[in-house]
Amino acid sequence: MINKQDLVDKVTDITRLARKDVEEVINSFLDLMIEKLSLNEKINLTGFGAFEVKERKGRPGVNPRNPAEHIAIPSVRVAKFRPGKTLKEAVK
Repeated sequence: MINKQDLVDKVTDITRLARKDVEEVINSFLDLMIEKLSLNEKINLTGFGAFEVKERKGRPGVNPRNPAEHIAIPSVRVAKFRPGKTLKEAVK
């Protein structure tokens, strides 16, 4: 598993840029992705994949603490990722 700090370290090693600069770029990229997805915009990174927001419909459910109690699960917006061709082939 790789976390954000590991990603910053790896990019710093590869690019030989200052760690502070790399961290700022990665944080800016993530902030921009969050902003665009919250505005319901699709993000397409050719070869890597596409991020988009989808509506997950509400449905009936069961309270796990009290299985006899039925509850209504509301509809929500969720972020979805579809891998691109290059990523799919690399993972195979």
